[in-house]
Amino acid sequence: MKTQPTEFAHEDQAREALLDTARALQTQGLSHGSSGNVSLRWGRSGANGLLITPSAMPFDTCTVDDLVWMAIDDHPAADRPRLLDGLRRPSSEWRFHHDLYSSRADLQAIVHAHAPQAAMLSCLPRIQQDGLPAFHYMIALAGGSSIRCAPYATFGTSALSVGVVKAMQGRKACLMAHHGLIACGATLSAALALAAEVEWLSAAYARALALGGPALLDESQMRDVLARFADYKP
Repeated sequence: MKTQPTEFAHEDQAREALLDTARALQTQGLSHGSSGNVSLRWGRSGANGLLITPSAMPFDTCTVDDLVWMAIDDHPAADRPRLLDGLRRPSSEWRFHHDLYSSRADLQAIVHAHAPQAAMLSCLPRIQQDGLPAFHYMIALAGGSSIRCAPYATFGTSALSVGVVKAMQGRKACLMAHHGLIACGATLSAALALAAEVEWLSAAYARALALGGPALLDESQMRDVLARFADYKP
């Protein structure tokens, strides 16, 4: 059984926090309209599951009752979750949320955003091949010496989820080719903060490329940063 977030005593509190996080994507300039989605691991009656934002609904008009609960199944159907509870359909991107939680016990919250700088870089062949390299030490916040880019696949498909899960191996964030970014964390606030950091790094790298291209930190330097971040806690 996967762990339940300990910061919320009741599901209504979890729903409020999830909706606040989704709305913050817009106020922080990370998404627009009905783009993007947010989820939180949330079990019910011993069943492993998650809460997720609904499909095609702007967050400023969404209420806590519009959020959807779904079970996390080891072998869900390709087009629909096995067990749903809600008034709306779950986000069209429910699949990679589901599969990340299923494969990663350490993840409690997931943010997906069509962040403009990350989306722009994700269209470049060099980024699709190599991801965001170690041009700045804060790349290590995502868990490694680079931020990978998942290959392009049609949104909402199993193929996209497979690419995302692979790109996220040993990482807490990735880009998605011709799409945007994903950031994960132990809490909703941590996932949102990491999404904002990845967007800042994307903007900085784009500017550095325009100035001729940045120097990169080597693997030894990044190992030192990663070791320091392991103890970097409030």
